[in-house]
Amino acid sequence: MIAYFILIHHLPDQFERMFKAIYHKHNFYLIHIDGNTDKSIASKIALFLQEFDNAEILPAVRVMWGGFSLVEAELRGMRRLLQMSANWTHYINLSGQDFPLKSQKYISNFLKMNPGRQYIRAVPQRTKRPETLNRINDIFVEAFGRIFHTGTKRPYLRETSPWIGIQWKIVGRKFCQFVTSDKRVDRIKRFYLHSFIADEAFFQTVIMNIGDTNNLINDDLREIDWVPDGNINLRPRNFNISDANMLTNGGNLFARKFNIDEDPEIIKFLEDYLASAEAAERSVIDPALRIVDRVVPALECASERFAGQGAVQIQP
Repeated sequence: MIAYFILIHHLPDQFERMFKAIYHKHNFYLIHIDGNTDKSIASKIALFLQEFDNAEILPAVRVMWGGFSLVEAELRGMRRLLQMSANWTHYINLSGQDFPLKSQKYISNFLKMNPGRQYIRAVPQRTKRPETLNRINDIFVEAFGRIFHTGTKRPYLRETSPWIGIQWKIVGRKFCQFVTSDKRVDRIKRFYLHSFIADEAFFQTVIMNIGDTNNLINDDLREIDWVPDGNINLRPRNFNISDANMLTNGGNLFARKFNIDEDPEIIKFLEDYLASAEAAERSVIDPALRIVDRVVPALECASERFAGQGAVQIQP
C-alpha cells in the first residue's frame, strides 16, 4: 500500500486526470490545496474527491515557494497519513502537475522487489552545491506572503552536515514516523525554519545526519528536464507530445512538469499508454486463472474416476 501526498495550487482538471491515473482502492491519498488558491478551484477539487473513501483534503495553509511553509505542510501531511492507516508502507509526494509513467501495479511490484529502499536525492551541500550555501548561512524570514532575505549571517548546526537535493521522494513509513516525532529532529527544524528553499534540504539533512541511511538510493525516480530560467537558474520544463517516447521508454516512475493548457496531447497519450499497460498486466493474469478453473475440476474428476481401481489418486 502506498500513501500519496499531493500539493496543488491550480489546474484542477489536470489534477483530476492525474489522480485517476494513480488511483488504487488499497492506497491512501492526502491532498493539500494551497491556501492562496482560488476558492472555486478548491471547491471543484473537494467535490471531485467526495466519491473516494481513501482520499482526504488536508486543512489548507498558505504556502510559498522557497519558504519553510512547504516543509511544514508536508510534515502535517505525513502525520495525517500515519493516522489514516496503519497499513501503508511507502510515502510518495507529488504535485498537481506530475503524472505517472508506470501503472500502480508496476509501481507496487517495484517497491515490493526493493524492500527497505528509499529514494531521495541527497548530496553534501558544501562540496557539491557550494553556490547554495547562502540559503543556510543567511537568515531568511517568511512573512506577509514574502520571503525576506535579512542578510544576517549565522553559524551552521554543530555536529551536523548540510545536505541538499530536490523536494520529491519515495520513503518508507518508518522515516515518516521518525521525522514527525523524533525529538532530535526539532533542532534541525528550528534552524531550517529561517533558511531558503528548505524543502530541498531539510529532509535530506535529517535523514543523512540522524536517520537510517541503509538502502538509501540517491534518486527520486522522477523524469525532470531542468532548463535555465533567469535568476532562478533552473526550472523544470513542461513536457509535450514530442517527449512521449522518451518518457515511456525510461525507468522512472513519475515525471514533472506538465501543463494541460499548453499541451493536452501528452496527458492523453500517457493516459492511453497506462491503460494499455494495465490491460496487458491483466491479460497476463487472467488466462492463467482461466486455465486453473478448467484444470482443477478435471483433476478432481479424474481422481474420483480412478479411486478404488488400484490407481494412484491424483491430488489437484
